[in-house]
Amino acid sequence: MSSPAAFLAPVLLLLGPPAPTQGSSAALTPDADVTTVPSAMPGRIMLEAIHRTPVQHQVRIEQRVIIRVVPRSTAVRRGMSSFVEAQPTSARLVERKTGDCVPAAAIDAVQPAPDNRLMLFMRDRRLFSAKLKRSCRARDFYSGFYVERNEDGMICVDRDKLQSRTGSKCEVETLRQMVPASD
Repeated sequence: MSSPAAFLAPVLLLLGPPAPTQGSSAALTPDADVTTVPSAMPGRIMLEAIHRTPVQHQVRIEQRVIIRVVPRSTAVRRGMSSFVEAQPTSARLVERKTGDCVPAAAIDAVQPAPDNRLMLFMRDRRLFSAKLKRSCRARDFYSGFYVERNEDGMICVDRDKLQSRTGSKCEVETLRQMVPASD
């Protein structure tokens, strides 16, 4: 069973301390510190002074943009390319050197490929191959990836980390553009 003092303490705090003596004058100002609160103050006002929220005079705004690249389904690829002239299925692709960066916003879809590579399908119908670092596996990216947008809006070799939806983070080792082989 609880002590009667536990029930009476809140009531006594609301009633406050005894009336001030003749020589003391107590007033609560907004800038009053908790340590300088006069003892003649009613308990309710004293509690408000203790629990007052401190004023902060600073603002911090952080912005973070994360780009999500998803795999493109085969049905969508067939549907979008049905109006384009069909390319021969035996077309062989070869790698061609390109810069060390690709625009992140221009990537339309991703697909894991053999040899620890990701095939990046661009919106302008170009195709890039991104070879991942040796410690990573391309098959972890079967459901796409996330990348944090940089100031320049590019995904660059040895700088940006691609995060798979399963949680692994990998850097891109090389970028190559895939073009049809000219026999």
